[in-house]
Amino acid sequence: MVFSTNCSQITNHGSLTFMYQPFYIGKNFRISPPGYPPSTDGRTTLVMHRGAFGSGEHETTESCLKVLEYLPGIKGANVLDLGSGTGILAIAALKLGAGHVICVDIEPKAVETAQVNVRLNDLDDRVTHITGTLDAVTARDFDLILANIYGDILLDLAESLTARLKPEGRLLLSGILWEYNFDVRQAYEKRGCRVVRNHMLDEFSTIVMQKGGPDGPPLSTSKR
Repeated sequence: MVFSTNCSQITNHGSLTFMYQPFYIGKNFRISPPGYPPSTDGRTTLVMHRGAFGSGEHETTESCLKVLEYLPGIKGANVLDLGSGTGILAIAALKLGAGHVICVDIEPKAVETAQVNVRLNDLDDRVTHITGTLDAVTARDFDLILANIYGDILLDLAESLTARLKPEGRLLLSGILWEYNFDVRQAYEKRGCRVVRNHMLDEFSTIVMQKGGPDGPPLSTSKR
């Protein structure tokens, strides 16, 4: 569940900043602005500076964070975050134990925002930032690929994304409108991936897939 935020604009040393009340996502995450005391309830705090790309309230971001909470094999994982935006998914993955994340976004402002948020969470040495497209990523054999982007883009990138995923690696795909859900699943299944979870949200959907590996439990489809 995401609690609503109370936003107000303040001016700090001449620069415009947005402050908000901490809010919660899933069982483990607290989203907090800079300067708030750390969590005392055992939750993992993600310090996020609110900007043009928000701080995590969108339903697809919420869904991805909830998936990351239960996703196996994340400790020590080599992660690609495509369309990283604020960097919130990368930060969450690292705080859950991932080893390193490459954050990629085509928008320079988004990359700047992610750099700020990574620094606020003291994770600079475990993140590489790239301004550009997937073509700018030369690394391969990722354990986990996060892609909270649009469904039509995920269709176009199916071959390139699966090629960068190691055997038995996982894909966390989101930003997918309902009408694209079947086509996205089919495109990645044709390239050797299987659906682990399929979450249907209010307007969008989130799909968890694995490249090859032993067959898991039957497909789980959930609706909000």
